[in-house]
Amino acid sequence: MAKEDAEPGTGRPRSLRFNSLFSDDELGEEQPEVSPADGSSSWSDRDPGPRPPAPDAFPGGSPGTLGDTMEGTGATAPLSPTIRAGWLDKNPPQGSYIYQKRWVKLDADYLRYFDSEKDAYSKRLIPVSSISRVTSVGDQKFEVITNNRNFVFRAESDAERNEWIQTLQQIAEERKSKAPERTLMSLATDGAPEPADKSGFLELRGFKHKLFVVVAGDKVFLYKNAEDYRLGIGITYIEMNVGNVKEVDRRGFDLTTPYRLFSFSADSEQEKEEWVEAMQQSIAEALSNSEVAERIWAVESNRCCADCGSPKPEWASINLCVVICKRCAGEHRGLGPGITKVRSLKMDRKVWTEELIKLFQQFGNAMANEFWAANVPPSEAIGPTSGSQERRRFLIAKYREGKYRHYHPLFGNQEELDRALCVAVTTSDLKETQALLFCGASVTCDTGDSQCPTPLALAERSGQRLQMEFLLHNKTSELPRLEMLGSEEKPYSVPLPSVTHSGFLYKTPSMAKPVSERKGLEEFSRRWCTLQDGVLSYYENDRNAVPNGEIRVEEIVCLVNNPPHTHGIESTFEVYTEAERLYLFGLESSDSTREWLKSIAKSFVHPCAEELLALDFERLGRLHYKGGLTLERTQEGWFALAGSTLHVCSEDGQRQEPLQLRKLQELSIQGEHEVLVLVERRRTLYIQGERKLDFLGWVHAIQKAAGSSGDTLSEQQLTESDVPLLVDRCIDYITQCGLTSEGIYRKSGQNSKTTSLLEVLQRDARRVRLKEGEHHVDDVANTLKRFFRDLGDGLFTRQWAPDWLWATALEDEEAKVSEYRQLLGALPPVNRATLKALINHLFRVQCFSGENQMNTHNLAIVFGPTLFQTDGKDYKAGRVVEDLINHYVKIFNVNDQEMKKQQDEIMAIMKMREASSSGMQQAGDFICTVYLEEKKTETEQHVKIPATMTAEELTFEILDRRKIVMKEKDYWSCFEVNEREEAERPLHYSEKVLPILHCLGTESYLVVKKQMSMENMLIYLASRVGDCKHGMMKFREERNLLGLGLSTGFHDRYFILNHSCLRLYKEVRSLRQRSPPLESSHKPEKEWPVRNLKVYLGVKKKLRPPTCWGFTVFYENEKHEKQQWYLCCDTQADLREWFATFLQVQNGGALWPSERPRTRAARPQQDARLGNISLIPLRGNESEMRNSVAAFATDPLTLLRNV
Repeated sequence: MAKEDAEPGTGRPRSLRFNSLFSDDELGEEQPEVSPADGSSSWSDRDPGPRPPAPDAFPGGSPGTLGDTMEGTGATAPLSPTIRAGWLDKNPPQGSYIYQKRWVKLDADYLRYFDSEKDAYSKRLIPVSSISRVTSVGDQKFEVITNNRNFVFRAESDAERNEWIQTLQQIAEERKSKAPERTLMSLATDGAPEPADKSGFLELRGFKHKLFVVVAGDKVFLYKNAEDYRLGIGITYIEMNVGNVKEVDRRGFDLTTPYRLFSFSADSEQEKEEWVEAMQQSIAEALSNSEVAERIWAVESNRCCADCGSPKPEWASINLCVVICKRCAGEHRGLGPGITKVRSLKMDRKVWTEELIKLFQQFGNAMANEFWAANVPPSEAIGPTSGSQERRRFLIAKYREGKYRHYHPLFGNQEELDRALCVAVTTSDLKETQALLFCGASVTCDTGDSQCPTPLALAERSGQRLQMEFLLHNKTSELPRLEMLGSEEKPYSVPLPSVTHSGFLYKTPSMAKPVSERKGLEEFSRRWCTLQDGVLSYYENDRNAVPNGEIRVEEIVCLVNNPPHTHGIESTFEVYTEAERLYLFGLESSDSTREWLKSIAKSFVHPCAEELLALDFERLGRLHYKGGLTLERTQEGWFALAGSTLHVCSEDGQRQEPLQLRKLQELSIQGEHEVLVLVERRRTLYIQGERKLDFLGWVHAIQKAAGSSGDTLSEQQLTESDVPLLVDRCIDYITQCGLTSEGIYRKSGQNSKTTSLLEVLQRDARRVRLKEGEHHVDDVANTLKRFFRDLGDGLFTRQWAPDWLWATALEDEEAKVSEYRQLLGALPPVNRATLKALINHLFRVQCFSGENQMNTHNLAIVFGPTLFQTDGKDYKAGRVVEDLINHYVKIFNVNDQEMKKQQDEIMAIMKMREASSSGMQQAGDFICTVYLEEKKTETEQHVKIPATMTAEELTFEILDRRKIVMKEKDYWSCFEVNEREEAERPLHYSEKVLPILHCLGTESYLVVKKQMSMENMLIYLASRVGDCKHGMMKFREERNLLGLGLSTGFHDRYFILNHSCLRLYKEVRSLRQRSPPLESSHKPEKEWPVRNLKVYLGVKKKLRPPTCWGFTVFYENEKHEKQQWYLCCDTQADLREWFATFLQVQNGGALWPSERPRTRAARPQQDARLGNISLIPLRGNESEMRNSVAAFATDPLTLLRNV
């Protein structure tokens, strides 16, 4: 060995550090991991030499390595506490004489080593549970012996080596003695019953070979291959609480962390979608809050699933008050919300109020099962390893049928049950209430007490809050019914017609995911299929007597007729079942497919909806929905999608008016449980996703049908008046922003912007909001012209266009107008309505010809060739447009009232423009964008804000628009959300909105949603004495412009809040006193007047708050000097109490109106002259918004404070 390869002063080989594609023990595929312990192996003579990574070659590390460096810090992903860490030399796998220096970390779960102490992700990790022993092998070396591999390390001295050996042996022995739960890395080795959520091979950018990737719980693990996964030896793992997943192309997706970007590529698009979904679920689990789960698990019976006994169940049925595992939760969802309402203990944070948690703590699985599982035969019970079919059968019998329940002695006597319930709810006996309720007592029965007409009111008067909680969650619960036993899982009792059909079908294996890729012919198998006695069976061939599988027709929930050639066979259809399975069938003849579809549909569709069978449907099935006058109750209905029309039949057989999907005012998915909202002018329909698989199919199909499907006018999204939404959007925008723009329609906009805008509008104009400052009027005008020029069949249609041109030759004006009117009547309804809307718009444009230089003749020159799609050489096309504008009133039969309204609109627009330019615009003309529940394009509402409008009035305005009725205990409020600070502030109901709108920056917005903690705050304020609050909170001050303030870290401080000020004390002289130390000798460190404070809920994450219950506080004094600081409480209850006190002292004790009206107070109506003009909301940065509020140009802040 060359001298330079040895360390100075020693004869041992020198340690070199270099980066490689994999870690050192992966370099040799066929080489043994280490040489024998006696050191008899030969060292390689080849010296790879040091290869330091180029600084700019790979950001944060070298290409292909998993140890990315955090710049300037030693930050890493959140891990278990480190027991020991330090530099060690690692023996390479080939037996090379060149050691590699590694930073080695040991925690309770893994022994890991890295390129650097700053790396977030290891090069190799070894589960502590797999370490069998640790031995010394001489020369400061020690050997870690696992079940399948040995690893040799070398320390700087014998003493350090001995310390490592001692620590490793101690941790390994403790792990074995405690018999802990197995880590994921040892799942395969130990044969753990719970498999990974998702596993398989993926390409990772920078790596030559595919890696074996495993998603399990809140982590993603990387292995070199599947064998390493089986052995439990991995490369690294990624904590998903810092991860974010994003799709990048057809097969690729990125997993981004603060420490590294992982660019993965799957084998197919469907595989990619599965990986993305699995990682997104992992992120959700990582970000979930375990506080609720820990509190509920504190009750011993809640530590195991109420149905199968699996440990640590993370789901619950909030109406049945049982804690259940993930697999049982899936089957619970299949029973429907009328039977069981499933929520996550960790993710559905908003659901878990203090009362609900206490209800589960007092109830417990033990009490629930004393009722629901009182008579379960051992042969019918299920366990943790039971399959889906067994679970479903058991849960149907247990909860839907009540087969095993303990019957109340009053069962069958409705009057006595109701009377007993009224008595029970006034006591703390929840067990009695449960038995009465699920044996037939009505939760809404008449109590005979006029002051407390319902059991819920009785419980409230008696102060039984847990009884109230239980009754509220079971308001819509269905009673168990044994008569449903006649047909297992049968959702209705009316016998279905017996249908018989048979023949060969092509079939693919059933799937649990939507079909996202085209299936080739080779993926189909030819099977003999029969439909008989309510069962669809498929056989290997027509001679086999035993079917390969079968589908019971009562389990079918949806039937889909795919477009021709969707897959590798000419005609295909899909069958969806209750068990969340999808079956894909195909035939070579579309007529044969139609026969099968009609037969299957007739066999599973309820007789009350048989009229839907006559439709040429694309999708047919049953869904839960709310609509009309029954918004309080979810009902099951039958839906058929045919073209762009959605047909609905209710469960009572009443067929509703079909929904014209292209005319929907809104189409969105809302809520945590996925509700598809369809809003028409006269009604709103809420379709609920009880089953994820078929619901996703319905969502995609309805969204597609509600969009534009072609290039003719009738195939566009339409307004209620049959005008394409694209045309309506452009006309409204130009009416507001471009009527006085010089050369409007004559000037061409930017081609690229026009093309982009047209594509977006044609894709889904319903989602597009044209905004002043973001879209130039010339680009919008050019978009409208290009739409008409490219229109299939043209606006005047190919059939009638020559006649329109011919009419221009008529010399008699009366005859010409008469001919135009006849031709107008011959056009299709959509073309006729569109032509009227366009000419009406051009009529307005020429009224402003003094400013825009576009008179009737100039507009005709532009629009003639555009509308008739000609080259413009013949002026006949222009003459038609000119005549239509000049004779607009006669040709389109515009009456005097409509004409006066249009003239008023023109005058109003002129006055608005004049006021805008002269600084005299009134505050009542301003528009605010407000969101409902969350910030999404489909939830935004544009509201005109008068100077006198309060937050309460704005809230009612938004709820009225969405036809949302405020129920008892619904605390709907308007919130100011500051995205930059990650905080929000509920506005006081009497607070004026316009001053807030004036001060909002681009990072803030208003949203109307329920204030979930209001009831608890009101209870707290009603129960306490005095208006003073004091206690410890963690305090951090934002560094100010002078560099003063704490700037880093949160510090414990004592606070006193009274009606006039907030005081901060660094030290408290007498913590034993129950009352706040108000003596004059105890001077506060800081003091702020309450009237100058703005308190927001939330603290931005980058500050790393010590708890998740914090405030962001803004302070501004009379000199307009500003401060910002943060407070954190130890518990959620503390947060509520402090915030309630802040609100009380700032608003004179009135947090909520004592008698809130059910409907909003009447306000002055909108100026009738504005008609139906779509006003443009205020946009832009804070400076632009200030300038736009012309009414406050003199002294905005002073005037606003006096509003």
